[in-house]
Amino acid sequence: MTIPESPRNHAVRSTSHPHVLAYNPDIVGRVKRWGVLVILAVAQFVMVLDSTVMNVSISQVASDLDTTITGMQAAITFYTLTMAAFMLTGGKLGDRWGRARAFRIGAVVYGVGSLVTALSPNLTVLLLGWSLVEGLGAVLVIPAIAALAAINYDGRARVTAFSALGAVTGLAAAAGPLIGGLVTTYASWRFVFVGETIVMIAILLASRSIKDVAADRSLRIDVGSVVLSAGGMALVVFGVLQSKTWGWFVPLAPPKIGSVEIAPLGVSPVTYLILLGAIVLWWFGQRQRRLVETGRVPLLKVSLFRIGALRSGLSGFLVQYFAIASLFFVIPVYLQTMQGYDALGTGVKILPLSVGLIVFSAVGSWLTSRRSARRIAQTGQATMATGLLFVLVAIRPELAGWPFAIGMFVVGAGFGLLASQLGNVNMSAVERGDSSEVGGLQGTFQNLGSSFGTAVVGSVFILLLAGGFTTAVSENTGISAEQQALVTTAIEGAVPIVSQDEAERLVREGGGSAEVAAEVAQDYADSQIEALQQAIFIVFALLVISLLLSRNLPARVGAAASTDDG
Repeated sequence: MTIPESPRNHAVRSTSHPHVLAYNPDIVGRVKRWGVLVILAVAQFVMVLDSTVMNVSISQVASDLDTTITGMQAAITFYTLTMAAFMLTGGKLGDRWGRARAFRIGAVVYGVGSLVTALSPNLTVLLLGWSLVEGLGAVLVIPAIAALAAINYDGRARVTAFSALGAVTGLAAAAGPLIGGLVTTYASWRFVFVGETIVMIAILLASRSIKDVAADRSLRIDVGSVVLSAGGMALVVFGVLQSKTWGWFVPLAPPKIGSVEIAPLGVSPVTYLILLGAIVLWWFGQRQRRLVETGRVPLLKVSLFRIGALRSGLSGFLVQYFAIASLFFVIPVYLQTMQGYDALGTGVKILPLSVGLIVFSAVGSWLTSRRSARRIAQTGQATMATGLLFVLVAIRPELAGWPFAIGMFVVGAGFGLLASQLGNVNMSAVERGDSSEVGGLQGTFQNLGSSFGTAVVGSVFILLLAGGFTTAVSENTGISAEQQALVTTAIEGAVPIVSQDEAERLVREGGGSAEVAAEVAQDYADSQIEALQQAIFIVFALLVISLLLSRNLPARVGAAASTDDG
């Protein structure tokens, strides 16, 4: 076969060896150029994959580590909280060290954390390896991915790069439940984290080809800002996480010092923690303004929030990941602990969402140059909300039937459309010099959304389950006061995360007859459905609100936005 002589050919024949293709620097240059995107995309895939794998394997991990579902909720929440709390710092460290160097250091830290997670003998070590060390590695890697994509690509190539990273985000979120389900069911969840360690080693070795700009060695990071930022977020999220135990406002089972309950003025500690966290975050914002006024470098340029497109893009990230984290917690918990599904069965139930994510991430990337970014993103938000309506209607004890599958597919489709747009919107809203900062902001809002999703919706779900079981026991006239006390003792530490059969067994062990136990268990099963519906409705309501916050999304992206709303 001959190669036509054309300037469009990327390979030519050697004149001395006519059957050998000669070295063509254009091809090598293209491979190197897009090879950077491949490295960044693989890193992005691992960052997103990690938490979705843990969610779908939640029951098996809890069993292996001899902990509870609420213990796993804490681990998942603290993982995303670590990233949210220190993401801005990670972006600043990238400016000081150089983005490529920060990327490599983060890859090392993340790989070490993954290995510790794989070897975890208990929840404490899991919290150290996964929630802390991996989280700290991610705060270096995630902002660097966004900044390095902006540095290595310009113009149309930059739009393509961010669209591809958005598509990879969707792919990873979609693949996580299936990968986690398969590996956990047929081997062990630990192998996923061993695999992550190997992938991070490969990324480290390949990262030399990444182009970077000069680091700002003179940059000084304000330690007070780091403490205020991390402390404020930690107080708020920890307060929300404890709401299922301590109550939101009216104290349920507050902590004690000796025999004295900690509930000042009859108000739950949760209220005080959230209020204190909000005050600390306000203090953080005021400190950033003072740093700018005195000519010092703030941890966060508060002026960036005057950019309407960035505000809308970041709020979209917050709600998008709140929604997906909520679903990826409550649905696997319901399926595994109450319906008896294993990790693979859970992944299969979530499969329609994964398919929608994959397909519409690609569709959204293809539409980027053909349709308004605002229109695509708003369509994604409306689509996710519509899908959740289908899910709400389809909720039955087994979550069976086409309505549930269609609802999950539609939710995934909306997520895919959003994932293909928001990263490019955020990075294109600012000048290149602010790319690291926006990368950190984007990661902060993404993981803060995930933290709140797992903490808020998870806690509401668990709180409703606890109330449902207690109500089912107390309102059953076939159980005497003495038997109720025995049931309460029997269920201590076990409820609310139990199946209908387990609830029936606990009531019988507490002295209830077989008939009464069956009645109580059925009432509890009904309350499980109501708890799941109410938890998912919170997500639906927030998605509707997010549509109102998207009005400043740009019609087109590419040029930096002005620093005003106009």
